[in-house]
Amino acid sequence: MEFNTKQIQIMEAAEALFAERSFSGTSVRDIAEAADVNLAMISYYFGSKEKLMEAMFTYRGEHYKLQLQNIIRNNSLSSKQKVEKLIEEYVDRIFQKQNFHKIMVREQMTNNNGPVSKLIYELKSGNQALIKQLIQEGQKNGEFKKNVDISFLMMTLVGTVSQLMTARHFYRKMNDLESLSEEEFEKYIKKKLSAHLKNLFKAMLDYEG
Repeated sequence: MEFNTKQIQIMEAAEALFAERSFSGTSVRDIAEAADVNLAMISYYFGSKEKLMEAMFTYRGEHYKLQLQNIIRNNSLSSKQKVEKLIEEYVDRIFQKQNFHKIMVREQMTNNNGPVSKLIYELKSGNQALIKQLIQEGQKNGEFKKNVDISFLMMTLVGTVSQLMTARHFYRKMNDLESLSEEEFEKYIKKKLSAHLKNLFKAMLDYEG
């Protein structure tokens, strides 16, 4: 689905507000003011706040799906390099899209059967299918071992990054990193987190096996 510049502007404003105030705590008027548009424009493009939320998930989901597909289709990389690239881009994306990450975590905890829940399921199942394709490619060319649990592999990636993002202020304090600026901390932790996840994936996929 293609979105124009004005739609993206509205979705990004809504995303920031949903992350800060929650979906129920944000009004359409709040979104219009933050996006610097009139109420009628939101109604014209999306119809309702609920449909705006759905469009936001579609927009973010399609972007990540395209990133995954580009990695998988890059024939200049080995399967191992593709996995490492996937880890780097996932870590980078979560740090860049922290508001969306907050909303995603919150929505998954509600455990309902609404449209957004279905979009999250489609996003997760679609990504899992693409990663499965990547792992099977590595198994076929002898880079990865057989009998890899794809679901747990993904949970290791998503869960580790999510835990750090949720408790990053505790991590900084416990590891004496409070003297670092936010920019310095992010640069440090992204590098450290990516290296940690690569080592975990190496153990689970057995590159040298």
